[in-house]
Amino acid sequence: MLNGGAVWALGTMSGTSLDGVDAAMVLTDGTRIVAFGATAYRPYSSDEQALLRAALGCWPGDPQVAAAAGVVESAHAELLSQFSGAAIVGFHGQTLAHDPRGRGTHQAGSGAALARVLGLPVVWDFRSTDVRLGGQGAPLAPFYHFACARWIGAEMPLAFLNMGGVGNVTWVDPRHAAPDHPGACLAFDTGPANAPVNDLVRQRLGLEQDKAGRLAAQGRPDMAVLSRFLEHEFFARMPPKSMDRNQFHDLLGAVAHLSDADAAATLTAAAALSVARGTGHFPTPVQRLLVTGGGRHNTHLMEVLARHVTAEVQPVEAAGLNGDMLEAQAFAFLAVRVWRGLPTSCPSTTGVGAPAGGGQISLPGR
Repeated sequence: MLNGGAVWALGTMSGTSLDGVDAAMVLTDGTRIVAFGATAYRPYSSDEQALLRAALGCWPGDPQVAAAAGVVESAHAELLSQFSGAAIVGFHGQTLAHDPRGRGTHQAGSGAALARVLGLPVVWDFRSTDVRLGGQGAPLAPFYHFACARWIGAEMPLAFLNMGGVGNVTWVDPRHAAPDHPGACLAFDTGPANAPVNDLVRQRLGLEQDKAGRLAAQGRPDMAVLSRFLEHEFFARMPPKSMDRNQFHDLLGAVAHLSDADAAATLTAAAALSVARGTGHFPTPVQRLLVTGGGRHNTHLMEVLARHVTAEVQPVEAAGLNGDMLEAQAFAFLAVRVWRGLPTSCPSTTGVGAPAGGGQISLPGR
């Protein structure tokens, strides 16, 4: 069945916001979307989040990693066991460290362990091969974004912006025959997104997020902080490029002197200005910027984004897509591509030298 046409694939995502695990089914042949299926979400408990946070920045063998991997594997097994009908699973794991020009990239959690529990083939460790071949290992959703652009019937270039803990964007020209063709996709991390403001309100107010951006909407951004922020060398680098969740952790120190509202407003503006700076790298301007990830629920962030970019800013739901599940769907789609030997990244999405496939395949019972 897996070697034929379209199959039901089950994908997962546990993002840098550390809120929980998304899972989604997609009917696909690895090149096109045929249909969308069931979805589910499993939040991490506060204790689980604490174990994951304690392991951020850690590499295999570090003492905190085993506990974090245990959380990731048990949460995924619990959630994925609720699904039926899948032929294959795409398991992203939890990114703990990402240093593509140094030690590499580290996603906690064993796909082999999940394969044994679920009794299904599991594709995992999607990023390491790309990094070994000289790529950034991220972002990896662009080929799925290309398929989404085709599915919604787009005829001109558009952009998909994911605002999770870190922001990343894919410029897509759906007129090309395949996503790895020259000129079809350009992708890169834009900069920090929700992570800094989430960390701020957690530290200061004991909250998980600035819901709808209500706190930020009451404040005034500090333009001096923002000016220094935009001088960071990351923004001067040409894409493709990627960043670690904590690469801009000093932003919290930069707003330490501000009130809660002004600090939240400054960090929210930083996320939006990162995106605006990034759109300058697009090969051609776009008229539509479709926003996915948790950031699209932040009303204030969406308003600030709209003020700083020339494209129409919309949640992906405006195009009939599910912004909560898009990344989980992407790894379902990529799992089928890996199984069938299709590339999952290319020079214009991760900076890898040539179109490359990635991912380990673990079979049940092995």
